Amino acid sequence: MDYIQRKQMKLLVADGNPADSQQLQLYLGQKVNVISVLKGQQVLDILAQHPVDLLITADKLPDMTGFDLLRAVHEQAQYKNLPVIITTADHSQKTEAASAMAGAFDTIRKPFIPIVVVKKVEQVLELEYLNQNLTSEVRRQTQLAEDRLASSQRLYEETIMALAKTVDAKDRYTRGHSQRVATYAKFLAYRLGWSDEEQKRIYYMGLLHDIGKIGIPEAILRKTSRLTDEEYTVIKQHTIIGYNILNYVAEFPELKIGARWHHERYDGTGYPDGIKGDTIPVYARIIAVADTYDAMTSKRSYRDILPQDVVRKEITKASGQQLDPKYADIMILIIDSDKDYRLHEQ
Repeated sequence: MDYIQRKQMKLLVADGNPADSQQLQLYLGQKVNVISVLKGQQVLDILAQHPVDLLITADKLPDMTGFDLLRAVHEQAQYKNLPVIITTADHSQKTEAASAMAGAFDTIRKPFIPIVVVKKVEQVLELEYLNQNLTSEVRRQTQLAEDRLASSQRLYEETIMALAKTVDAKDRYTRGHSQRVATYAKFLAYRLGWSDEEQKRIYYMGLLHDIGKIGIPEAILRKTSRLTDEEYTVIKQHTIIGYNILNYVAEFPELKIGARWHHERYDGTGYPDGIKGDTIPVYARIIAVADTYDAMTSKRSYRDILPQDVVRKEITKASGQQLDPKYADIMILIIDSDKDYRLHEQ
């Protein structure tokens, strides 16, 4: 009963026998607020002024039957669902059936057995409390679930960002590269009319497209001179390494797509699998455009950021060979709208 007691629920007892009312007050008064009356009309008068959570009425009252009182109460709109328990000295099934037919929640037999009284009242009041507070409780639980989901989402995003920064930190000349590629890929998806959810997905793929470089020696990543054939073979392995790492992320199976296939070429001469055209996953084709654009608009050890007109010319040249023409054309539109040439490494 502690649960009910904390909620300060109100119980109204109607019984023409004061001794029976006193017993109910004794059993229940320490846990809930109990109001006792003798007649049915007194119940109706009280309900007109003060709502209660449960009515316990004897089957026979001085001025009416408990069944008549029950019907009179339930005829009132504000009390049509008020739970009512009938008390009776008649132990026949006929009385219990009549109580149920009249709409009573339950029946308690006289003489009262304290444990039975307490348990039945406790059950009714707990159900009534839950019914009264169902909407607010659902809202509260929904908010808790949303808060937990938001917290998990933040942790997920922060983890991905930390991994991306770890990769970029291995090469001082490409710091911020993963985040820029992710941003450009998301912008391309936006210009294509993709949903917010799809834009977010390709952004995450872009952030981790180079995660396989974790497994490449820094001496190769930071080399400022031309790579040897052997070194180039090693660095190409970052696509497979990244794919294998992200393959463990079961909740986001597409995440590995960008890592493995962002160096495939539209004409089929890329790596690691040499696939071409529409057989290259669409996410990878978009990330390839973003990756190519950032490579030209970022500083390198051997050159500065390329002029915008040169970048535009190179994207156009790569269309249909290295890059999917559809997404290369979208990148050209973005370049043409960037009048002040803001989209480059800052």
